[in-house]
Amino acid sequence: MTLEELWQLFPIQLSEHDPAWHAWYEEESSNLVRVLGGNIARIDHIGSTYVSGLVAKPIVDILLQVKPSADIAAVKRILEGNGWLLMAEHPERGELDLNKGYTPEGFAARVFHLHVRREGDWDELRFRDYLVEHPDVAAQYGELKRRLLVKYEHDRDAYTQAKTGFIWSCVAKARETRTPRT
Repeated sequence: MTLEELWQLFPIQLSEHDPAWHAWYEEESSNLVRVLGGNIARIDHIGSTYVSGLVAKPIVDILLQVKPSADIAAVKRILEGNGWLLMAEHPERGELDLNKGYTPEGFAARVFHLHVRREGDWDELRFRDYLVEHPDVAAQYGELKRRLLVKYEHDRDAYTQAKTGFIWSCVAKARETRTPRT
């Protein structure tokens, strides 16, 4: 399947905030703890589905930080054996990006993106917390996403790239004011 065919099958969709997304995260994070156990240093619900009131793709993003001692290849095998599909891998940095809920017919009822990283200070947490603490900025971000959807519904890479400047601006402000929640 070409990238263009994938984008047609899995277009960008935005939904109003759904409180059920937090329950999806809780259930999936419990599953991850069950299968990965002692490899996990920290696990967090990130992305727009975390932020109450923010329009979001109905895809729950999870940041899974593994301990320095974790064998990334073993973590990858365990995750793939538990229904996760590898989308990107950066072994030199110990990073994996996986998803669950993408089917040959389109999106499943529940969709997840899993960002596996070595334990550290991650900007995804800073961005999430900044939006929670600044509802006016979250509203601006929601409007930006709505505008970009019209232009990039079938081009996920361009959609993501077009949000980057806004995101990094928020991260820079968040770095000046506080550290991520624990």
